Amino acid sequence: MKLDDDKIAELREIFRSFDRNDDGSLTQLELGSMLRSLGLRPSSDQLEALTREADRNHNGLVEFSEFVALVEPELVPASSPYGEEQLRMIFRMFDRDGDGYITAAELAHSMAKLGHALTAEELAGMMKEADTDGNGRVDFEEFGRAITSAAFDNSWR
Repeated sequence: MKLDDDKIAELREIFRSFDRNDDGSLTQLELGSMLRSLGLRPSSDQLEALTREADRNHNGLVEFSEFVALVEPELVPASSPYGEEQLRMIFRMFDRDGDGYITAAELAHSMAKLGHALTAEELAGMMKEADTDGNGRVDFEEFGRAITSAAFDNSWR
């Protein structure tokens, strides 16, 4: 599965906003600025390693196509560590009334049953993050995206 045109356009806009000299590539410094804007705090070693990983033509810069190749695995649902059937099974555990949606009450109840009681703030935050269409409930697509959205290594936070 590939990224759709809208997602590519969104990535291009993000990329351009950090390409300070408009040369079509990101330096290690520009890449670091981008990551810090996301609330991450990569060390210089982590930045160097990320640049090396992304820089497929070995010119020391990250071009847009290399940037897309770097972030695409995190944005494409197929990169999920769970198969669709596993996700559906987990979704059904949370969708207590079987209506195809997870409400805040269902999420709170299921998390408490799993031994992870949520505060009102945690519950609101989880719902806000997962409920991308803002209808007050989480459908299967939203659930799948929320479950698989670990974009960067937590050691950078």
